[in-house]
Amino acid sequence: MVYISFDKKRNVNLKGNIEYMKVSVIGDGAWGTALALNMLANGHKVQIWGAFPDYLEEMRSRRENFKFLPGVKLPEELELCSSLEEAAAGQDMLLLATPTQFLRGVLKKLAPAFDNSIPLINVAKGIEINSWKRISEIVSDELGSVDFVDLSGPSHAEEVSRRVPTAVVAAAENTESAQAVQKLMMNENFRVYTSNDVVGVELGGALKNVMAIAAGIIDGMKLGDNPKAAMMTRGIFEMGRLGEALGGQRSTFAGLSGIGDLIVTCCSGHSRNRHVGEELGRGRSMAEIQNEMGMVVAEGVPTAKGAKALAQKLNVSTPIIDEIYRIIYENRSVKEAISALMNRDAKPEE
Repeated sequence: MVYISFDKKRNVNLKGNIEYMKVSVIGDGAWGTALALNMLANGHKVQIWGAFPDYLEEMRSRRENFKFLPGVKLPEELELCSSLEEAAAGQDMLLLATPTQFLRGVLKKLAPAFDNSIPLINVAKGIEINSWKRISEIVSDELGSVDFVDLSGPSHAEEVSRRVPTAVVAAAENTESAQAVQKLMMNENFRVYTSNDVVGVELGGALKNVMAIAAGIIDGMKLGDNPKAAMMTRGIFEMGRLGEALGGQRSTFAGLSGIGDLIVTCCSGHSRNRHVGEELGRGRSMAEIQNEMGMVVAEGVPTAKGAKALAQKLNVSTPIIDEIYRIIYENRSVKEAISALMNRDAKPEE
């Protein structure tokens, strides 16, 4: 069992007053739980909301998120809540940690109790199926004008919960809001940078999951280091092309939410998306893999569909994304996909 120390430290809120912050985490998955523990260790008052009261009661009894973050002790100070109204009431900030494909439904329920004057931090990564919208766009649809901050970067929940040194980026149009999240989260083990490129940071976090599936396929086929290095290098260019076309800054993809998140997701055994690719590379079907994973979400699967649709709409070249889409949704074999990529027309390096 890993124990997280609860060391109370004073932090500065948006108004500049020194006080503890009250934060509700909307979502009881691994990442939301790890960040709740990080904020708790900084001395803030933190609670986690979950959609299933019975599971929350088990978590409360066992003091462990045994489905999504097993082996990590939940301190008594960490509150667990099954009411969205209670979770939203009287908070200084809310942190969205709900998987992208379920977020809109949660926001509809949250809307009547949400105070638009407080910052909303998002830590999920993905593109919504059918609408092909980023999370900031979904939030705008359901909650109106919101002080929105996107937190992203190379950060596995399993390592953050063990206080492994980690660096991420907080992006907001309002610089003060990004800095407030920086103060809320940052400590000797968790370093937070700021950015004003919300679009780029969101897309970096979403698109790298598709590339991680490609990396997993290469590993599952035991092809070696050369193809994986080539895929990751061309993959970051592809992410940047599409990200820039959608309004992001190309330079953002050279940072923590781009190449940083790409590296960790393509190379780590913690990555759910890389796991999906690895199983595909071993010859298993997508249906088998998803059935085995159960409630665990691999956001790269739906994001591949959304990214392909957006690239097609904007006439942006995304050959790796296109082939991952065909493998997942059109039953294309991984060998055919690799052959198609390797036999594209010759061209200069971008």
